[in-house]
Amino acid sequence: MSDFDNAASPTPRACVPALDAILGKPFKVLDDGFVRAVDYMGSDASIVQAARVSYGEGTKKASDDEHLIRYLMRHRHTTPFEMCELKLHVRVPMDIWRQWVRHRTASINEYSTRYSIAIDSAHATDPREWRTQSTTNRQGSGDPVDPALGQALTDEESAFHDECRKVYRARLERGVAREQARKDLPLSTYTEAYWKCNLHNLLHFLALRMEAGAQLEIRDYATTIGREIVSRWVPFAWKAFTDYALEATALSRHERTLLGMIARGETDPARTYATANGLVRDGKPGREIRELEGKLADMGIQSPWS
Repeated sequence: MSDFDNAASPTPRACVPALDAILGKPFKVLDDGFVRAVDYMGSDASIVQAARVSYGEGTKKASDDEHLIRYLMRHRHTTPFEMCELKLHVRVPMDIWRQWVRHRTASINEYSTRYSIAIDSAHATDPREWRTQSTTNRQGSGDPVDPALGQALTDEESAFHDECRKVYRARLERGVAREQARKDLPLSTYTEAYWKCNLHNLLHFLALRMEAGAQLEIRDYATTIGREIVSRWVPFAWKAFTDYALEATALSRHERTLLGMIARGETDPARTYATANGLVRDGKPGREIRELEGKLADMGIQSPWS
């Protein structure tokens, strides 16, 4: 069907009742954050419409809408997905927002602490949520810290937040410019923004930020956007994205070769191949082999390096 074959729509545009039902509804994230959809353009039908225009007349019966969307996703035909756009209103800690805005494919308008008083809220860490530094990933987290240490860290954090806010307010009361008074606020201070993105770039954002290696806090935001909003908005595209990107396993040339050897029972040649191609050094598997072992474990296959 076309975007305009919706008799229930009061306007000549694509309407998605499942998304309309939650427009403006905030979905809570972290202790005081949220995401909510405020507007959108397009639907699954918009993706199909764009694809069939490029294919030419006479192709409509070649595949139903869902199968066509799955084909487009599977073969990375991205332009039809750019026909859909979503606008979100988010409240997010500034340190997480700094990661978020690294994705330079959206239109953004953020709450200004030059014009307005900073939001009187900072992300507080639950004592059970403090994590050690990962020993295998320089930018990632490890295991939870000891509960007693977690409680001490949270108590220190709370006192620090209170003191920072006290200093900030005192500066404002003394007539210091807002743009200067804000400079010592912690990165845990919440900010708000409107974030508008087309579906292709939104799915790329979700693929990176819902991934297990992403920081837990931004992963919570991405998961909420994907599962609570995008899944309602474009259910066919969301399912295809889940199958072919989010829960898929990509294999490099070396990984594919090694998987074939392992499947054929060629354990020793697999070890030799890995060493010859620099994937194992001094008898120790490198990061690529460790990542391959994780993929093999997901498929129930024993690794020669385990």
